[in-house]
Amino acid sequence: MFRFTSMIALLCVAALATAEDLPFEVTELTDFNEPWAMTFLPDGRLLVTEKRGRLYIVGQDGTKSRPVEDTPNVDYRGQGGLGDVILHPDYANNGIIYLSYAEAGVGNVRGAAVARGRLEIGERTSYFRDGEVIWRQNPKVTDDGHYGHRMAFDSNGYLFISSGERQKFVPAQQMNGNLGKIVRLHDDGSVPDDNPFVSEGDMAAQVWSLGHRNPLGLAFDAEGRLWNSEMGPLHGDEMNLIIKGENYGYPIVSEGDHYSGEEIPDHDTRPEFAAPKVAWIPTIAPAEIIFYSGDMFPEMQGMALIAGLRSRAIIQVAVDGDSAAEVARYDMGKRIRELEQGPDGALWVLEDRDGGRLLKLTPLKK
Repeated sequence: MFRFTSMIALLCVAALATAEDLPFEVTELTDFNEPWAMTFLPDGRLLVTEKRGRLYIVGQDGTKSRPVEDTPNVDYRGQGGLGDVILHPDYANNGIIYLSYAEAGVGNVRGAAVARGRLEIGERTSYFRDGEVIWRQNPKVTDDGHYGHRMAFDSNGYLFISSGERQKFVPAQQMNGNLGKIVRLHDDGSVPDDNPFVSEGDMAAQVWSLGHRNPLGLAFDAEGRLWNSEMGPLHGDEMNLIIKGENYGYPIVSEGDHYSGEEIPDHDTRPEFAAPKVAWIPTIAPAEIIFYSGDMFPEMQGMALIAGLRSRAIIQVAVDGDSAAEVARYDMGKRIRELEQGPDGALWVLEDRDGGRLLKLTPLKK
C-alpha cells in the first residue's frame, strides 16, 4: 500500500499517476435530464434522481419506469433540486427510502431538506408514501448553491447528512445553525445523545463536524470510518477523514483561495483545524465518493473512487491508515456526477447535466 508523510507529497504522486487509457468496457444503458444520484434496490434495480424532481426505478438493462409519484416538491434552480437517494438499513422489511432536495422557504430563501417515506412499487406506477421531512438546513438563505445534502448510514444505523455553507462562508464556523456541517441523526431525524455538541442544544446538537464548504460526497470505508469529498473555493478540493467533533477550518483556512483572488491561509498555518488527507490544485470538482469492495476490479479493492465534475474523470485514491493519495485518474470525457458499485462488483456511473448517461463499467475483455 501507499504511505506518505505530507499532503504536498500526495499532490506530487497524484500528478505522476494519471491514467490515459480506460481499463473498462463501457456499456451505455440510458440517459437522463440532470441526473444527480442513484442507489441499488435489493432486487438489483436502481433508484435514480433527476434535479427537476423526478425519481425513477431503472432496470439493469436501462429500462426506466414512469416517475415515482408523490415525491417532494423541489426548488429547482441553480444547484438546487432533487438530490440524493438512499435506502433505510432495514429497507427489505420496511420499504423506507430517504430523499434530499432543495425546498423553498417564505420569501426569497431556500435550503436543503431530507424526507423519508415508504417506496410502494407497482406494476405500472410507484409511489413515495407517507413522506415526512426529518431534517432541514437552518437557516434558509438566499442564493442557490452549496446545498451538499449527501446522505450515508453507518453500520450502527446512524444517518449522516452533509450540509453545505450555502455560499455564505461564515456559517460554517457558527454553531447557531447547521450550514457548513456534517450532521448525525437517528433514522427518524432525532438527535443522538452522544453527538459531540449535544450539550449546546438546538442546532449544535445535530453537528458531527464543522468547517465544511460544499461536501458533495460521503462514504464509509471498510473499517467504518467516514470520509467526504468536498468542493474547495478556487481550487483546493478536499478528501477528508471525518472525525467526531473536528473543525475542518473553512473559511478560515483552505488549500484554495477565494474566486476574487483573495488568498485564504493554508491549513498548515492553523494546526488546530483538521487538514484534508488529499487536496487538489488545480480543481477536480469532486462529487460523490465510494469505497470499492468488489471482486470485478481486484486492483481497486479498498480504494476510494471519486466522481469528477470539472475534471470529467473518475479519481482513484489509495488509503493507508490516515494517509491517502491519488493513484489513477480515468478520463471519462464528461462531467461525472455519481458512482455506485453494483451487486456483481461492476461500476455504475451517472454523467452530469441534460443527457447524462447511465454507464456500466466492467473489465476489458481479454
